[in-house]
Amino acid sequence: MRLNDLHDNPGATRKKKRIGRGPGSGKGKTGGRGIKGQNARAGVAVRAYEGGQMPLYRRLPKRGFNKPNRAEFAVVNLGLVQKFIDAGKLDSGRPIDEDALVAAGLTSHKRDGIRILAKGAFSARVEITVTGASRPAVAAVEAAGGTITLLAAPATAAE
Repeated sequence: MRLNDLHDNPGATRKKKRIGRGPGSGKGKTGGRGIKGQNARAGVAVRAYEGGQMPLYRRLPKRGFNKPNRAEFAVVNLGLVQKFIDAGKLDSGRPIDEDALVAAGLTSHKRDGIRILAKGAFSARVEITVTGASRPAVAAVEAAGGTITLLAAPATAAE
């Protein structure tokens, strides 16, 4: 195979539309923009305009609310904790707390705390101390012979 043998699949590339190249091209003179008006000018930004009809973003009602002082938890799955224990990055003989999870690289930040979820298989007998855990995660750790201790949730600015 040589460089001159290389070519793209048929139909994979299209020819560039050459506008403003004379009347014979079919896209000459006005370049497919019609005659006069805002859209014929350069630098047009009419994105949500629907020809005088009430635009979609104003027809639909506003919904929902984002609480400004909500607690954001870093999420860690039990299957990943098991994987790190098997790899020797976490010591199952010692209690595992949030700082140990961050140090092992399971999550990059603690945020307002770490929450354990039950995704994945878990078989290690460990003591875990975290801010939050789902009920199935607590059940999975206890079924393996370990314990999960929950810390007090962080106080928010409004409380």
